[in-house]
Amino acid sequence: MDNESTEKVGTVWKKKFFVALLAGFLALGGLISVFGFTGTAFALPLGGIGDFYVKFDKLEGKGFQLMPKIGETGNSDAEPMIRNKIEEVKIDNLHIYKDIKLPTDQWIRINIKALGPTKISGLIQDARLIDANLSFNELAIEEQNTSDFSKNWSQNAQTITITNAKLVTDYLFQSVVSLGNAKIYVEKIDSPDRTNIN
Repeated sequence: MDNESTEKVGTVWKKKFFVALLAGFLALGGLISVFGFTGTAFALPLGGIGDFYVKFDKLEGKGFQLMPKIGETGNSDAEPMIRNKIEEVKIDNLHIYKDIKLPTDQWIRINIKALGPTKISGLIQDARLIDANLSFNELAIEEQNTSDFSKNWSQNAQTITITNAKLVTDYLFQSVVSLGNAKIYVEKIDSPDRTNIN
C-alpha cells in the first residue's frame, strides 16, 4: 500500500513538472515565432528562474548607470547584486543560457544565441558577478546622504564598452530587443555551470 502511494505521488509530481516544462516550451516557441517574423521583441523581462548566464564578445552602450541592489534569486529572497541600466546597447556574439536539472537527474541547457548583432533599448540587468574588461567615457561616481542604500551611490558614464564578458545574472529586462541570426536550442550537458563569486 505504501509503495502504491509513493508511486502515485512521484507520478503526479512528474506530470506537473512535464506540464510546466511543456508550457515553458510553448512560451519559448511563441518567442521564437516573434523573432522569426520580426526579429524584434518588446518589453521582454527574464527573471525569477534562478541564476542564468550571459556571455558576449563585445558590448557598446550609451547612457550607462550602475547601482547597488538587493534582489531575489532562485535560492534566496535577498542577495546583494549590481544593477546595470543602459539606454542603448549593441552586442556582438550574445549567448544567454540556463541550466536545468530534470527529474531523471539529467542536466539540460537552454541556449539563446545571436550570431549577428544584438540591439537593445532600455536594458536593465541585475548581476551577482561580472567577469569582463570594462572601458568608460566620462565616468562619474555620485553619492547621496540617504539611508536608502540603493540611492546612496551610483556610477554613471556617457558610454561603456565591455569585452570578453561572462555575467551571472538573476534579472534581465529590455524595452526593445532585436537579435540578429538568432538560434534557440536545448542540449544535454553532464553538469551545470557553477561559475560563482568565489
